[in-house]
Amino acid sequence: MSMGAALSQDEAFARIRLLRSPNIGPVTYAQLLARFGQAQAAIEALPDLAGRAGKPYSAAPPERIHEEIAAVRKAGARYLFHDSAGYPPLLAAIEGAPPVLTVRGDAGLSFRPCVAVVGARNASAGAVKLARDFAHGLAEAGFTIVSGLARGIDGAGHEGALAAGEGGSTIGVIASGIGIAYPPQHAALQERIAQEGLLIAEQPPGTEPLARHFPTRNRIIAGLAAGTLVVEAAPKSGSLITARLAGEMGREVMAIPGSPLDARSHGCNQLIRDGAVLVQSVEDVIELLTGFDGAPRSMFRDAAPAWAAPDPVADEPAEIAGLLTAAPVGVDELIRQSGTSAAAVQLALLELEIAGRLVRHAGGRVSIA
Repeated sequence: MSMGAALSQDEAFARIRLLRSPNIGPVTYAQLLARFGQAQAAIEALPDLAGRAGKPYSAAPPERIHEEIAAVRKAGARYLFHDSAGYPPLLAAIEGAPPVLTVRGDAGLSFRPCVAVVGARNASAGAVKLARDFAHGLAEAGFTIVSGLARGIDGAGHEGALAAGEGGSTIGVIASGIGIAYPPQHAALQERIAQEGLLIAEQPPGTEPLARHFPTRNRIIAGLAAGTLVVEAAPKSGSLITARLAGEMGREVMAIPGSPLDARSHGCNQLIRDGAVLVQSVEDVIELLTGFDGAPRSMFRDAAPAWAAPDPVADEPAEIAGLLTAAPVGVDELIRQSGTSAAAVQLALLELEIAGRLVRHAGGRVSIA
């Protein structure tokens, strides 16, 4: 569905409204567009689809979308749709890619080779310097540095890239709406990235950076980049989530080793033990990512199957309610057990999800809400 620049104002409005409507996530959105061709037709069909699963349904009120669009303009931002010419190409390839982004800055930066630089918020002074130096060297070599504008390693990565002068390019992905700076001490850095680099938000304008938005933000960081470099990280940290997501997407996962005496090194050392590539210099990273063709050297986890377009459209949903429980199960397993077509199972899941009765999990798994 490559409408690109030909997207009418009405259809752009309908797309935003569809995505902001209750129980519509990126996967559901993609399936609805595949099924109905246009967002306006999908919105009109929502009450029927939810009704078949036994729930009344109302889409997002149009006034709210008018307010949102005004807020995006006021913030000096613009919308990027999944099939816009400027949509980041590697991000478009992942399952559950954000159907609509709000951005400020140069969208072309995502078309250069991208590397994510992530790590601890409470990073050691040495690790902060490493992150800055690595980002600076990679930016000078023509890479765009992607990170999440957090304190510590993220901020150092952005700063190192910006310090690389004319060629230095960086992308900041935030968990809040495009007009909100978080953490507040990075307000100036965030504005500089919007002016000189690219700033990306998935949440609607005005959204505060809540804890549950950070994992979804991390999937965008991993998805934008051919590889993710973890500089320093505690064992159960957001950076490791980003690294694991990158591994599941079939991207390169790299880590800088650290001293076993410092708990902040344990995450990176564990990643290396689990199959991430040990890197000690900018050259190591460049060598790994130059000509990256989608076959990572890191033996990190079992990569999830490549994201496939939604299945052909079915007329009747499969009977799967009895097969679902609160424990997540793979959609492929549901198809096998129901004995029906993939399309019929997807339609049944779509109806349950729109009615608010289904939860989607990573790796193509679902459970009852």
